[in-house]
Amino acid sequence: MRNLSTLAATATATLLLAAPMPAQEPVDLEMVAAIREEAFERSEVMDTLWYLTDRHGPRLTNSPQQRGASEWAKERLIGYGLENADIEAWGEFGLGWSFERCVVEMTAPIYMPVIAIPKAWTLGLDAPASGAPVLVNIESEDDFETYRGQLAGRIVLNGKVTPVETNFEALGTRHDEESLAERTSAPDPGASRDSASRRTDWMKHRELGKQIRSFLVEEGALVVIEPDGGRRNDYGVIMLGGGGSYDAEEERGMPQVTVSTEQFNRIARLLDHDVEVQMNVDVRTTFHDEDLQGYNVVAEIPGTDRFLRDEVVMIGAHFDSWHPGTGATDNGSSSAVMIEVMRILKAVGAKPRRTIRIALWTGEEQGLLGSKGYVKNHFADRDTMELLPEHELHAAYFNLDNGGGKIRGVYCQGNSAVAPIFEAWLAPFADMGATTLTMRDTGGTDHLSFDAVGLPGFQFIQDPMDYITRSHHTNMDLYERVNEGDVMQAAAVIATFSYHAAMRDEKLPRKPLPKAKITDDE
Repeated sequence: MRNLSTLAATATATLLLAAPMPAQEPVDLEMVAAIREEAFERSEVMDTLWYLTDRHGPRLTNSPQQRGASEWAKERLIGYGLENADIEAWGEFGLGWSFERCVVEMTAPIYMPVIAIPKAWTLGLDAPASGAPVLVNIESEDDFETYRGQLAGRIVLNGKVTPVETNFEALGTRHDEESLAERTSAPDPGASRDSASRRTDWMKHRELGKQIRSFLVEEGALVVIEPDGGRRNDYGVIMLGGGGSYDAEEERGMPQVTVSTEQFNRIARLLDHDVEVQMNVDVRTTFHDEDLQGYNVVAEIPGTDRFLRDEVVMIGAHFDSWHPGTGATDNGSSSAVMIEVMRILKAVGAKPRRTIRIALWTGEEQGLLGSKGYVKNHFADRDTMELLPEHELHAAYFNLDNGGGKIRGVYCQGNSAVAPIFEAWLAPFADMGATTLTMRDTGGTDHLSFDAVGLPGFQFIQDPMDYITRSHHTNMDLYERVNEGDVMQAAAVIATFSYHAAMRDEKLPRKPLPKAKITDDE
């Protein structure tokens, strides 16, 4: 990968001078060349990623790992010469949580170690548990009576044998012309109805899950073990999130552990065939209640233009993760890219007219909480649309959060006025596959907090790699799933975007302000 990047860097000057640029949007090709050279020849992005993942581990919001990684990131940014670095409170989040041990074993009829991870914010066991498990398959409320009075003090396997099919498609992919073209076409008008129907089904399934857990607690089950059951229920991959609440006032239930689908299936089949099974389970977790506030990491390169320096261009990524792996593709890679962007801009001696500010958000996995809190504290209340003075000073926000794949373009969030601007800024990276603009919205990440109050916030289109098929929210979300050349390219693209947004005479065009969700009449 180094050889490829070196070749790209040495060809940069000639390439950029030859690249066609839309006349209406000036591009500083000399600065782009400097950014590319710094990004490709002296990158520190993988070193930053190592610290965030291997060294600090998963960064569940308000966990000791997240707090430690935030302190490290702040010091890293200070070391790069950034100013006003802070770990800034955005509002109350709730309990932190971590787990120190999770061991699940089948000891009879023969021994089998089980791949197992506790769900976040679940209780641990007071002492290791041993015994014969009971298999419970509840598909409706009518099934509760089948198991009533049988579960007290038992290790409960909740579920049934799940079919696992061989996957004949590539796990890792890059966008091709066809897939990029799909993103530029208008969405199917019926898609929203299909999505609403799927969400209704999901909500029903989630409600039944709550009822099952309440029933198991009432019946005195000791610990509940469930199969992965996610969209990657194969090859020992475990996908999971929360099993309890980070609300400090909520009563706790019981330990909940997720295991690999294939191993759950094996134990379930043994029980279905009336074979005696014995298991050992040990789960140890800790709730952290010293500080219930949630915090974002922020730092900036101050603007130099006396008329524009109070205006702010922001870049960001969510810093928190789930806990099965180390949060590498979701979202350590993007956090490392954004830190690298700021390093690059300082290293090339950028003197932006506007201030460029980085924000690393927490609470994203629980509903974009960190970015929503920041927007509410600095820019506007989404419910009332009461604007704060900083709202007028916001120039742009660029977000990264779809795995470790390289940038292929930008979602314009229906803001057609930015398209010719972004086309010009992308042009120097056409040789690296960044060419696509789409008017489509994309959801699920922190640019939405800005877009929701009428501020220009954007997410980049990225190569999918094996993000959805393998690493997203799973125990495979590790350092190895991030491609070095891809995150180097992403850092160069975002450094170029943030620099030019900070240098242009006008802020990026805005869409009309949305209406308030809550009015005085309500």
